[in-house]
Amino acid sequence: MTTYALAHLHNVTMGPQIVAYLEGIDATMAPFGGKFVIHGDGNKRVLEGSFPGDVIMLSFPTRKAAEGWYASEAYRAILPLRTLNSVGDVLLIDGVDDDHKATDILKKEPAPSSTAIGEGEPH
Repeated sequence: MTTYALAHLHNVTMGPQIVAYLEGIDATMAPFGGKFVIHGDGNKRVLEGSFPGDVIMLSFPTRKAAEGWYASEAYRAILPLRTLNSVGDVLLIDGVDDDHKATDILKKEPAPSSTAIGEGEPH
């Protein structure tokens, strides 16, 4: 099942470090089958509430691949270029099957509480 890495970033300081991050991220995703699904504001139209910042969504073929990418030495080497120059939230979330219906969630047991990968680690 596809797993997505979803980021909601704001207060991005565009400069040499963010440029270096952007120039390096594609190569870190390639060995894990990662690709961009959404990148930036994508001509967004906010329909409800407010939504400052940008959304970035990557897709990976499996949860193992997504976690491997995020934990990889290559990605960890460039991660501070983003975290020191932006504010935001990042998560991994599994996709659903093609035949998923909204009521399918009523049939599932509650998910165990989640913790952030690397929670408590300095960024």
